Amino acid sequence: MRRLSAWLLVLLLAGCSLVDTDQIRLCRLVLPALHPDGAVLAVTSVSSTKAPNSLRIAYRSEAPGALESGHVVVCRFAGGRFSLERQVLAGLVVDGESFGPVRLHLLKRYWLDEPDKALLAPPLSEQELADLPQIRRDLAIALQYLVAALPQIAIYVLLAPAYALIYGLTGRINLAFGELAIIGGQGALLGAVGGAMLGGGSPLFVLLGALLLALAAAATHGDLMAQGVFAPLRQRSGQAVLVASVGLTVGGMEYVRLAQGDSQRWTPPLLNTPVNLARAGDFIVTMTEGAIMMAFAALVIAIVLLGIMRRSAFGRQWRASADEPLATALFGVDPRSVLIKTFMLASLLVGFAGFIMTAHYGGIGFSGGLSLGLKALIAAILGGIGSVGGAMLGAVLIGSFEALWSAFFPLEQASIAVYTMLVLLLILRPGGLFGWRDLSPRRV
Repeated sequence: MRRLSAWLLVLLLAGCSLVDTDQIRLCRLVLPALHPDGAVLAVTSVSSTKAPNSLRIAYRSEAPGALESGHVVVCRFAGGRFSLERQVLAGLVVDGESFGPVRLHLLKRYWLDEPDKALLAPPLSEQELADLPQIRRDLAIALQYLVAALPQIAIYVLLAPAYALIYGLTGRINLAFGELAIIGGQGALLGAVGGAMLGGGSPLFVLLGALLLALAAAATHGDLMAQGVFAPLRQRSGQAVLVASVGLTVGGMEYVRLAQGDSQRWTPPLLNTPVNLARAGDFIVTMTEGAIMMAFAALVIAIVLLGIMRRSAFGRQWRASADEPLATALFGVDPRSVLIKTFMLASLLVGFAGFIMTAHYGGIGFSGGLSLGLKALIAAILGGIGSVGGAMLGAVLIGSFEALWSAFFPLEQASIAVYTMLVLLLILRPGGLFGWRDLSPRRV
């Protein structure tokens, strides 16, 4: 695990791009305005400069009836990655000549501010795509859908085991994990702002701040749920716990709504520089740096969690309490302590899922927790809700199913298809792929 952690740190540091993707897009959009209609432009390199909030683009142009020539453009922006003015072009230097205020204003007013001009930005050049492997177009499209689904699969892989941990121990379902993920995501948003202020906008500080506050927020609220609701109700019927978890879900939704105010808060997605993976003609399969890192981090956490459940003292206590709670208590294992520790572990998983949502998507609304939690619950049921490893496999299957549905069917019907799958599962195999065929010995 030390080696895996070291590789994750190296990938994190390697992924901390100093160039904002949206700023690259705006600077590339400037290029067609500098040449006559019909000119062919090919970008050769994009890099940051020593000046803050600036980037350099080298490219070649070939106008009709003219020789090919090389050019260099330097774009300076009014703010950095986490500034409200990050997409405001404040200065432009073309082949060493600075644009004056009037020319810059006219460029922004009659070119950059016109939506239809975005189609004129030069595409990726053959030089930029020279090292990409060529694959068939149908394989490229399938690969694009798959890599686009990896962040969502990573979120499910972290959320589904949280349901399995609690259900496997108590035979009860906590529907509030979806809202707990939203709380973790809101904590990540505040942590990203704090990390940006303390670290001068460094992506590493932003990610660390977001991760720490997401875990802290989820663990704190999860402990309150465990101590205040689930521990006192652990001997009560499943119906009482289910009603309590529904109340926690609704209360958590309203709590987040009041905490964030009248308008939703969003942050620019972190490490969103695209990484080109393959191509099929003019179709490019891309994935962002952040998506690669989040998928890898979820994989590492899943391996660590399985190791904890198999080899640690807590894992043995959890399995013993899940199989024979009375006999385990007679051997001196405190069932309340095992429940609190299980809730803490599940809350940390959910908090990391909230961190991924903020880091990759920029945030999530207060009302998204219920749908997110239900899909993660379906993933846990699909794999076997009492099995941690099975819940992870179910999460991969649900995320892949949503990606395939998006590829062939209307996207707005994906949730209906997932919930239909839940109904069929409960009818045909309530225990999931790795569970039991009927509802014995546990009942909700």
